[in-house]
Amino acid sequence: MKYVLVTGGVVSGLGKGVTASSIGLLLQACGLRVTSIKIDPYLNKDAGTMSPFEHGEVFVLDDGGEVDLDLGNYERFLDVTLTRDNNITTGKIYQSVIDKERRGDYLGKTVQVVPHITDAIQDWIERVAAIPVDGKEGPPDVCVIELGGTIGDIESMPFIEALGQFSYRVGAGNFCLIHVSLVPVLNVVGEQKTKPTQHSVRGLRSLGLTPNILACRSTTELDVNVKEKLSRFCHVPEDNIITLYDVSNIWRIPLLLRDQKAHEAIANVLGLDLPCISCKAVLREWTARAQLCDMLNEPVRIAMVGKYTGLSDSYLSVLKALLHASVACGRKLVINWVSASDLENATALENPDVNKAAWDSLKSADGVLVPGGFGDRGVEGKIIAAKYARENNIPYLGICLGMQTAVIEYARSILGLENANSTEFDPNTKNPCVIFMPEGSKTHMGGTMRLGSRRTYFQVSGSKASQLYGNQSFIDERHRHRYEVNPEMVSKLEKAGLSFTGKDESGQRMQIIELASHSYFVGVQFHPEFKSRPGKPSALFLGLIAAASGQLDTLLNKPIATKANGCANGVSLGSPHRYGNGKSTVNVSYTNGNGNGLHA
Repeated sequence: MKYVLVTGGVVSGLGKGVTASSIGLLLQACGLRVTSIKIDPYLNKDAGTMSPFEHGEVFVLDDGGEVDLDLGNYERFLDVTLTRDNNITTGKIYQSVIDKERRGDYLGKTVQVVPHITDAIQDWIERVAAIPVDGKEGPPDVCVIELGGTIGDIESMPFIEALGQFSYRVGAGNFCLIHVSLVPVLNVVGEQKTKPTQHSVRGLRSLGLTPNILACRSTTELDVNVKEKLSRFCHVPEDNIITLYDVSNIWRIPLLLRDQKAHEAIANVLGLDLPCISCKAVLREWTARAQLCDMLNEPVRIAMVGKYTGLSDSYLSVLKALLHASVACGRKLVINWVSASDLENATALENPDVNKAAWDSLKSADGVLVPGGFGDRGVEGKIIAAKYARENNIPYLGICLGMQTAVIEYARSILGLENANSTEFDPNTKNPCVIFMPEGSKTHMGGTMRLGSRRTYFQVSGSKASQLYGNQSFIDERHRHRYEVNPEMVSKLEKAGLSFTGKDESGQRMQIIELASHSYFVGVQFHPEFKSRPGKPSALFLGLIAAASGQLDTLLNKPIATKANGCANGVSLGSPHRYGNGKSTVNVSYTNGNGNGLHA
């Protein structure tokens, strides 16, 4: 097994996740099988209980693991299926060690950070690295490990020590360290400054790790003299110093690494004989995708009505899925960020200007998307958005809570149940349209939801969702929710015209809703965004963008090639955004609730 470790220095948010994903893709293009591990030094056992404002979205895996959003980058770039164990946290490591201590596994020894914690980290990495994630038998060839945070962080110290020991444990020829660092350009002098990277590498070396390759983030390509200086002071060959400069979209980063022969540098460090195959030829589709992203100019405008609109990382996978679908439809994605609470009557009374701006943003959109979320803040605004889309025949996609609010709105408006609600928001409602799941827990938050891949069976042949998924009898999608549509309300809603076109195997859990008379009104209890891939857009996101751009009829009349995960094949896609931290720097036009144009 060969290991590639990606660390970061100077500041956080340099793009370690995108760099690690791109390195994995590059090695894949060379014919190697790749897996990935993300190390997060926080004490939380997983990301499941963390606020989206604190840490961005919670990415959900097939096995129900709630993990860091960088694992979403890995899955999208490498087209693999990871497990919860591919995300290591301090909480997981310490819990495993303490459990062993309670069982008496350490035979009376004093349990310490060294060697017990550090050994647990190394054993975890070795065990998980051998698990195939690409559907093939046998262990992968290379494991790309990303260490979260910045070199020098106190919470990272046990992992740094463990990885230093690990490099000795597996042998120098099996371990390659890539250090992502910042080379800033000061506007005052206009010169690329190497001192921050020098200090970062010096700190890394003092902790027992020596970088083999430097990946330097800068606004422009490194000057020759800057490379010479970095080589001299950081003890890294010039050929192993790579510039990660700003490019037009994220899909160009693997091409940037390829053009600077990063794969050859890694192969030299690891003693790999790369197959006699042209990496450039293998990445031809990726190159075409990157070029297509830059050529799109006809916009499709989607209103994102959510609770966490102040941080786009909160909806990262939703954004990626929209971008995949928009590029497949030949449209440039424009996001109108609409804070759900700004649409509510209370805001209209307290701050009419904000309310008007939110409504203007909603009404100017070609389609409406209401993503998942928790808590009652902004729920009435989401219900208002669903009503607006339904009554005005605007394409609508509701995900998780977005589906539940659509059901509540339908019960209020069509069935006349003015007090209809979810028991999450009104435990005493007389018309509970959405109820707490029987297996859920109201005392413990972490890992107590309906999580991971679950099967949905189509109930109505020829429905829009069924057609978009290729007329399969069932699909598997990922879930993350505690509440569900009340089965006792289903017959009333169906008689009033709301179709439940997808249910679970018991027929009691509602998975998909549709309005047959609407241009595109779909709500799903699952999260289709987590399985969207470049080149294989999520079927329902593809339907939303196609409907919003007037292409849905054409799309539904074409045969759609599908895989078991319901993603369409054979469509060139991309995600046009500027290279940054791999999380929130999206090169699409955004407008906020005040109608101001933003460009990130």
